[in-house]
Amino acid sequence: MVDAAGVASGPGSVSGPGSAASSAARTQARVRPLRASDLPQVVGLEVELFGRGAWSYGMLAEELGGVGRWYVAAEEVRLDRAGPGDVVGYAGLWFDGEITQVMTLGVATRAQHCGIGSQLLVALVDRSRQLGASGVLLEVAVTNAAAITMYEKFGFVRLGLRKRYYQPEDVDAYTMRLDLTAGVVPAVSAATAPSAVTDPAGAAAAASAAAGRTPTTPTTPTTPTTPTTTSPQEAS
Repeated sequence: MVDAAGVASGPGSVSGPGSAASSAARTQARVRPLRASDLPQVVGLEVELFGRGAWSYGMLAEELGGVGRWYVAAEEVRLDRAGPGDVVGYAGLWFDGEITQVMTLGVATRAQHCGIGSQLLVALVDRSRQLGASGVLLEVAVTNAAAITMYEKFGFVRLGLRKRYYQPEDVDAYTMRLDLTAGVVPAVSAATAPSAVTDPAGAAAAASAAAGRTPTTPTTPTTPTTPTTTSPQEAS
């Protein structure tokens, strides 16, 4: 599956000046645990962001209850009305006892470029530290320049290339890793507080990145320990 930036606006593109995302009022959100009652909203976001590669309600429910899984939601903070806000983002990871794998990370199109992707990523990295993970792994579409920029800002480095990783879109993915043994501090903090974090270069569009998503079975993520290489035959 391809990242939502590619699905919505063409490979590697992000909303620019004059778009709905940039002209609308800036969305603020708080990060909290994802609940089963949130899944209908998440299903809608899946279709919006990932198109043909969207996870079904059953797949999301299985993920939410899976061993070693930890999922969070970004709930919109509204000052003009009482009660809970809409879910405008979500993310999750899997911990295998040594490293964590980012399973997915998505933000509603209308809420992109507001720092919510950074808030969600901070939450995942913080949780990984709490679990004692030595590192965080993810995959990201090679066409999603904004996502790659955000991950590199957080200290992720590229390990290798996975050819045709996202299906049915047939898009390659970079495998990236964040080393947690060196005490690297994430570029953004206070992920659980309502925030309108500045997101340089539109990096919050990375919220639409299919980071760490397994193309076919979300309950069996791949956790490489060595760089993935591309042979001449694969490249041809």
